[in-house]
Amino acid sequence: MEVEGKIKMIGETQTFGSNGFRKREVVVTTEEQYPQHIMVEFVQDKTDLLNNYQVGQPVKIGINLRGREWVNPQGETKYFNSIQGWRIENLQAGNAAPGQTPPPADQFEPAQDLKDEDYDDLPF
Repeated sequence: MEVEGKIKMIGETQTFGSNGFRKREVVVTTEEQYPQHIMVEFVQDKTDLLNNYQVGQPVKIGINLRGREWVNPQGETKYFNSIQGWRIENLQAGNAAPGQTPPPADQFEPAQDLKDEDYDDLPF
């Protein structure tokens, strides 16, 4: 699944427990009739993916929905959902990553080995 929108907030990386579990949150505001503020968490090594992004940038985030069950001390069962990010892509025009867009046609060498007798099935 994916969510698209503009970055509203990027949190600092937080570390928890003795095993060093890391988490970082980003809030994305969707651009639709009724905009939604969606909090997505990136965990462990994925927290570094947010280093090159700033508030206001339009992004597309690959997400997974996570759910868990917890029984409180009174014996009541509670359920929690989270949205976990695993990829983030800049949607701003002109800022594509190198290698993502093909080079202009004038950077290619013209073909030299064409022969008139070669079969050509192109309709034009």
